[in-house]
Formats: sequence, structure tokens, C-alpha cells
Amino acid sequence: MYRERRIERHQLPYFLKVFNAVNDRPIGFLGNVSEHGLMLISHLPLMVGADFDLHLKVPADEGPQQNIKLKARCLWCHEDVTPQHFDAGFSLLVASPDYGQLVSALRQYFCFYPLPASA
Repeated sequence: MYRERRIERHQLPYFLKVFNAVNDRPIGFLGNVSEHGLMLISHLPLMVGADFDLHLKVPADEGPQQNIKLKARCLWCHEDVTPQHFDAGFSLLVASPDYGQLVSALRQYFCFYPLPASA
């Protein structure tokens, strides 16, 4: 059973909704992302070992929203410290090229880089 994360992930706030791509209903929020997986925060427990067709609807500054389709396998799911919330870890099986761009953009947005010392 999968127990330990081996890939560095970047934490996200609760604003990027994840939808079930089959019925377009919300399934949760992105908790963190990497190039090879993601963590989803949901109000319901998710089935471990199942494959999910997921859809991210990313707001855009200009023009239509960005739609990112994913197929991912749920590796683990457990109750979150927040009551009535569940965390689920996914390994990506198939992702559109836009997913890599999203991970890169989020990494740049949320990372802090040391500034050079001023004299």
C-alpha cells in the first residue's frame, strides 16, 4: 500500500475546483499538485484503487476559462483534520499538456525565492 509521498508537492488554497468529467459535478478542490499527481480535498471519501476522469476549470484573466482534463488513480484516502472533509492522493494516468503548464504556473505563484542581500 502507498504510504509515503516521494514527490515534492506545492500547497494550494481552496479555490481550484475539481469536477467529475463524466457528469461535470464538483468532486472537490485541489490540495496540492506535482507533475505526476495531486491531492484532492473532498466532502466524501473516494474509492482507493479506482480510476477517475477529472476536469479542472481554471479561471482566466482574459477570454474563456481553461479546461484541463485528467485521468488519475486514487492511491489513498483518509479523513482530513477538518470535520467532514477527506484527503485523497492521486497518481496521474493521462493529463493534457495544459496540466504541466498549470503546475508550473502554480509553482511560480506560490514559491518564494531568496532575495540577494543588499549592501
